[in-house]
Formats: sequence, C-alpha cells, structure tokens
Amino acid sequence: MSDAPTLFTSLALRGVTVPNRVVVSPMQQYVAGDDGLPNDFHLQHYGRLGIGGAGLVFTEALAVTPEGRVTHHDLGIWSEDQIEALKPIVAAIAARGGVPATQLIHAGRKGSVGRPWEGYNPLDEASAARGEVPWQTLAASALPANPGWHVPQALDEAGIARLISAYAEGARRAAAAGFRVLDIHAAHGYLIHSFLSPLGNRREDRWGGDFEGRIRFLLAVSEAVRAAWPAELPLFVRLSCVDDQPGGWTLDESVELSRRLKEIGVDVIDCSSGGLGERTTTKLIRRPEGYQVPYAERIRAEAQVPTMAVGLITTPAFAEEVVAEGRADLVAIGREALMNPHWPLQAARALGHDPNFGAWPPSWGWWLEKRARSASAPAQ
Repeated sequence: MSDAPTLFTSLALRGVTVPNRVVVSPMQQYVAGDDGLPNDFHLQHYGRLGIGGAGLVFTEALAVTPEGRVTHHDLGIWSEDQIEALKPIVAAIAARGGVPATQLIHAGRKGSVGRPWEGYNPLDEASAARGEVPWQTLAASALPANPGWHVPQALDEAGIARLISAYAEGARRAAAAGFRVLDIHAAHGYLIHSFLSPLGNRREDRWGGDFEGRIRFLLAVSEAVRAAWPAELPLFVRLSCVDDQPGGWTLDESVELSRRLKEIGVDVIDCSSGGLGERTTTKLIRRPEGYQVPYAERIRAEAQVPTMAVGLITTPAFAEEVVAEGRADLVAIGREALMNPHWPLQAARALGHDPNFGAWPPSWGWWLEKRARSASAPAQ
C-alpha cells in the first residue's frame, strides 16, 4: 500500500527484506540449562513473538563461549549441538513471516552472576553449593564491574585472538541454524564495551589507550564476523552510544566508530546506552518514551548508516513518528513485547493499516473481525 504508515513499510538490507520496521529486541530469558541449549519454553516464547507481527524478531543473545555467558542459564552458540537445537526456534519465528535474528555476546566482567530474580549478584561459594559454580571472567583490564565484584582477568594477545575466532565461529553456527540477521553485542558493559570505554580499558598495548586502540577489538571482531557471516545477510552492531558517566565513552566517538563499522560491512547500528557501571536492570529508573532515539538520529544523520532505535518505545504513534521523520530506520520493542506479544499487530490497527485483522492468523482474525463488527452494530 502506497499510503501505508512508514512503520509498516518494508526495508531491504542486503538480500533480506524486512516486511515492516518493528523489531523485537534481544532480551535474555535466563531459563536454559547449563549446556546452553534451548528448551520448550524458548520454542513457545519465540513462536509467540513470531505470531505477533514484528518484521524482525531477535532471540536473546547467544554466548560465543561458556565463560561468555551472563548466568548458567543463558543460551549459547559455542557448540555444533546448539545449531540443531536452535533450528526449530528459527522456523517458529519465520512461520508467520517475521525475519529470524539473533545476537552474539560475551558477557566479560559482567558474567558469572545469578539470575535477576535471584539477585543478579556474583556467584560465590554459596551458589556453588547450589550447583552454580563461579567461573573466571574476562575483560579488557582487571577492573571489577562493581565494587566488591570478582576481578576479571585481563585478556592477553592469545586470549584476544581466541575470542575473535569464537565470534566468527558463532556467526558461522548462527547462519547454519538459519538466522537471517545477526547483531554483535558491543554495549551494556559486556566484553566489547569494556574495550571501547576508557572507564573499562586501562591497557597500554595496541588494544587500549587512545580511541584507535580502544576500538580495535570491536573492529577485529566485526571484520571476522562479517567474513564468516554470509555476504547476502545483514549485520548489526549494538552500541552503548554514551556511557553517561564522566570520562566515559561519548556520542562523538559512537558517530566516528559507526563510520568505521559501515566501512567494514556493518549494515545497521543498534543504538542503546549505558551499562558500564552499576546494573540498572533491577532498579526503578523513570525515563521518557524513546529516550535513546536521539542517539539513533544523530548516528544515522552523521555516519550515514541505517540505525535501530530502542528504549521504552511503547506507543504506535511514537514509533511511527520516529521512522516517518527519519530519526531511525527500525524501532525495537522489548519489555512491551513481553507485556503484549501482539503489539505489532495492534499497532497496525491503531495506525489504520489493518482495520479488518487481515494480518492476524486467519483462525484469530475471523473471530476478532466479527467481534469488532458486532461491537459497532446498532443495538437490536
């Protein structure tokens, strides 16, 4: 439809056409077994999100090594067994026309912790007695993520080389599982972010120091992933566009880094923020809708690269405004999709794009359209 809301127009990225601009963002679920394999919950969870009508549906992030997990309950992409286990999830997302996507992660110094609803604290002797043994975490420098947390091991040259290879192998496995879009998680205080930010990177070798040194690891990872990931499939990178702390990573640096990433074949910058210091996941912080959209807007304009906006985007009208005004090319919803997995379908109706439930599964749409007509019919 030529008069479709911009939010419900397609977007071509390399050889993939995303049918609309609504994205379900990667969200950790922390319900996998210690083997990193998905279970029935994951199949139901991602199948439900696939039915919801988003053009692009990300799974939670997949750890590229066992020690790259956040908790013992994260999904992984470090073994060949995980390829076959992920294929049904890919199929469930794609069954209703959404593009199946995933994200690669290494938690770095923010790994080896308990689940959020169990405190999100570093694993210790008490957790080991419950079967959740701590592991040695890794980072750019031997600096704990928070006071009192475990001290990570600073990666040496051999360790850096192994992890670059692990990211590439993760990309290869993700492609073999059938995913069509891949995102490298370089934000939120995890391993790559600890290299980018001067607050987390105190190295004096070629992987630290000035801007060129601090971005070297992400560029190397991105180059390796781009080489392993099929050329016809798009690659995203998630950045914390600002640290929002004195002396930290800045938006100016994010703009310049985005230019470099574009040059080596990154197709979309996924624009988030923060996460280097104290965890805010379990805290109550009041923020306005779309508070991170300005980061996506500036990077899109100045680096001339497509962007994805994320961060408390909750209303169809606001999401449409972001895309229609050219502030971002995609909008991602996270917790809103947990609250309402049919948000994209309902957004289409709210914007007048699908008044008769035509985009819903026919077995649902028939009933819902009949109910809507009955509700508007004159009383007898």
